[in-house]
Amino acid sequence: MRRVVLCGLVLTLACGCATGDGDEGRAPGAPTGVTAQAGSATSVHVMWNAVSGDPPVASYEIYRGGTKVADAPGSAHMLDVVRLAPATAYVFTVRARDADGRLGPSSREVRATTPAAVAQDRSAPTRPGRLTGRAAGSRAVQLSWSASTDDVKVVSYDVYQGGTKVHGVGGNQTATVVTGLRPGTRYSFTVRARDAADNLSPAGPPVRLTTPAGSDQAADTAPAGFRATARLDADGAYYLDLSWVAPRVDGVVTEYQIQLDGQPATSLVWGGDPPRGRAEYSFYAGRDKGVEHRVRLRARLPDGTWGAFSAERTVTTGAGG
Repeated sequence: MRRVVLCGLVLTLACGCATGDGDEGRAPGAPTGVTAQAGSATSVHVMWNAVSGDPPVASYEIYRGGTKVADAPGSAHMLDVVRLAPATAYVFTVRARDADGRLGPSSREVRATTPAAVAQDRSAPTRPGRLTGRAAGSRAVQLSWSASTDDVKVVSYDVYQGGTKVHGVGGNQTATVVTGLRPGTRYSFTVRARDAADNLSPAGPPVRLTTPAGSDQAADTAPAGFRATARLDADGAYYLDLSWVAPRVDGVVTEYQIQLDGQPATSLVWGGDPPRGRAEYSFYAGRDKGVEHRVRLRARLPDGTWGAFSAERTVTTGAGG
């Protein structure tokens, strides 16, 4: 296994050879897809993607600056950091700890600024209305609702699954996608509005949805518009030029897996912001002419699971597009 950094792209190349010791003793990776959104004048909602590992992740540690402020169980991918100061900018990171106690590296830093406090604000926002939703594959649902009103300002919306808060978005957002669900399962969701003084509205009317049976390999989790062409480079080697559009899911997709001829070949992890719109990548394919390759890719979704594979493309080195 070797890692290469090229133009802000962190590339992990899997050599496909046995090492004898496998991944034993390796700490979990850094959480991806970390976001932070002010929930009120004194709280910030932090979310992240699940980290897979062997042994599995047992807990997550949330840091404000360099200080650990909370722990979350390994099954969680969100936490409200509370007791913050109003009108203050904060920086957060998340780290994963596995069942053997190994602590992984920090995620990228994310920033959020709490709004100013409002003196003697005791009026809660009105309840959100007209909550609607639909299943988005077997492990996610899309929700939308009508905006609440407040005598000052709605700062955030809390999304509940049954009686448990599972998601949060900013006060200017009235739609979201909830991931990490189970196939073939009936869910009930409600939404509540929150203002800067932490006044919480009553819950709006619930929406009940059932995820379809099957795995999470739904078509809408696959990268779209996947293209692959072969190219002879000036160094005498052939490359596969790939391009695609990220799946439209809640959160940022930063990691992809390329499968070549039916086997995982390369994982791509963007170290900075992933490209907007169509992404492009050139993949080394050797120096032999006339070799046929089958290639496709899939994205790691914000809930930590792999999405569906793109359409498979067949290309031949030295045969033109």
